[in-house]
Amino acid sequence: MQYNTQQKRMPLPEYGRSIQNMVDHALTIENRTERQRCANAIINIMGNMFPHLRDVPDFKHKLWDHLAIMSDFKLDIDYPYEIIRKDNLNTKPGSIAYPHTKIRYRHYGRTLEILIKKACEFPEGDEKQNLVALICNHMKKDYMTWNKDTIDDKKIAEDLADFSDGKLQMTDDIIRLMAERISMNYRPKNNQNNRNNNRNNSNKRKY
Repeated sequence: MQYNTQQKRMPLPEYGRSIQNMVDHALTIENRTERQRCANAIINIMGNMFPHLRDVPDFKHKLWDHLAIMSDFKLDIDYPYEIIRKDNLNTKPGSIAYPHTKIRYRHYGRTLEILIKKACEFPEGDEKQNLVALICNHMKKDYMTWNKDTIDDKKIAEDLADFSDGKLQMTDDIIRLMAERISMNYRPKNNQNNRNNNRNNSNKRKY
């Protein structure tokens, strides 16, 4: 018995050993017409292995590229597409520039700074107060992630004023809205379990 580890390494193992053997066989065909017919048959089989990709743009082109790769670019046929070059297989992609934007408090993140800047531009009113309350609750959540020991509302108020250059303040109305938002999102488990039990009891057959 011959193990796969003892056989030739496959360039694209996702197609399996059988497809690789077909490609290797195509390389031994001397007649060009027969070799072309064999290559077309291999492409059809490869395509049937991934039917969910048939509508993907350039799917056929990728199959012919893969056929060339599996043959180590030695299969002499008429490719319907311009196939990938061998020397382009190992090229490294260009480096992506990393943003160097300075973040004042990293535990709050850049998105919070953007939210506070937008809140400063809002006209005074209920919409602005609700947005500031949402921001403060989010700051408390981020602060807990960074410091799990305590949550100091005074510290949140100071950071909010610092972020907004004094334009936003944690007033008593904001604190009330923060509490209302928390209570709206809080659902006691006991009440939820009682509702589920009542629903289950009502569905039981009565004799």
